[in-house]
Amino acid sequence: MKLFEPYTLPCGAIIPNRIVKSAMSENMADQGGKPSQEIINLYKRWGKGKAGILISGNVMISSKSLGEPHNVVIENENYLEELSEWARVSQSEGSKLWMQINHPGRQGPKRINKEVVSPSDVQLPMAKLFAKPRPLTEKEIWEIIDGFGNTALIAKKAGWSGVQIHGAHGYLVSQFLSTRTNLRQDQWGGTLENRARFPLEIYKNMRAKVGHNFPVGIKINSADFQRGAFTEEDSMEVIQLLSEAGMDMIEVSGGTYERSAMMGTMHKKSTQNREAYFAEFIIKVRKKTSVPLLLTGGFRTMSTMESALVNDELDFVGMARPFAINPDIPIEFQSGKIDYVKADIKRTGIKAIDKLGMLDIQWYNQQMRRMGDLKKPDPKLNVWWTLLSSVKEQIVG
Repeated sequence: MKLFEPYTLPCGAIIPNRIVKSAMSENMADQGGKPSQEIINLYKRWGKGKAGILISGNVMISSKSLGEPHNVVIENENYLEELSEWARVSQSEGSKLWMQINHPGRQGPKRINKEVVSPSDVQLPMAKLFAKPRPLTEKEIWEIIDGFGNTALIAKKAGWSGVQIHGAHGYLVSQFLSTRTNLRQDQWGGTLENRARFPLEIYKNMRAKVGHNFPVGIKINSADFQRGAFTEEDSMEVIQLLSEAGMDMIEVSGGTYERSAMMGTMHKKSTQNREAYFAEFIIKVRKKTSVPLLLTGGFRTMSTMESALVNDELDFVGMARPFAINPDIPIEFQSGKIDYVKADIKRTGIKAIDKLGMLDIQWYNQQMRRMGDLKKPDPKLNVWWTLLSSVKEQIVG
């Protein structure tokens, strides 16, 4: 089956199979953003499942800009030992470990950030949780670009197999790309070429630091699914620019904090039933670029994954939440033990809560914490207990 065939990336790196554990924010770091033993335990467990690539959750480039209270933060080599151990245990069974590198921009909660920055001072609607951002200066933009590159270099030094720029879901790179959040009139705003300058400069900085044989990828929205924001047409053009620059892999997702398309909560039942949420878009992308494509969002049956690969719609199949319930998906697929995975959207029945999709994130996060504590996932974990735990964490920190 094509699902279990190796793949050689443009940089020459060989990926053992086409199954990717896509990023989920673990939010399990120790004080100061230090990778915890629990995170290392979690990835050791995932490594035993033998996915082609394990992509970490958000690794922030600065302790001054956090998306969550317990993000891993890599802004210098202080945690090189922990990062090396993380890489070693994750890759001992053959999987490749990639670091997803991020900056939250305006999506940094005010209770854990003294100030938040963004391309422009556009406020998130959730004003009680998120402060109005301060527009970045030219100097600060270049410092952030260099920060992305420095974190990538540290990942390489620690033995990681690749890095991924988080350019989706409304974080800083996504904010630069969207006309809804980028109102700048300088070289970083206005035209799509100017708005795409930020991710392109991040890529160039990373590439200069890690060399041409080290994988660098990006996660990008197919669209923001908001009026006046980043569109499919915009995304297609940016993907072409990134492809021409030499990107090794492009992962397609969608949505922001305001419109969480990546969670499946806003998709029609028919879209959920056909599994891949952004399948139509990636087929269009395939006609525009030869860069390896990874699609994440909704895949559940092995036959659908195999068909997408055989039909040359994409090169890698990404799953996130299913890995929080079953860390052995790849080897169980290959052995014939299972041919589909289950990862329901968790709901309370209260529309205001369920629409946000945050309970769903917290429920699967609790499963990751269980594995970090050397326990098995618990598919019967009560959603109300998860909700109470989440509220407690928001209050206590």
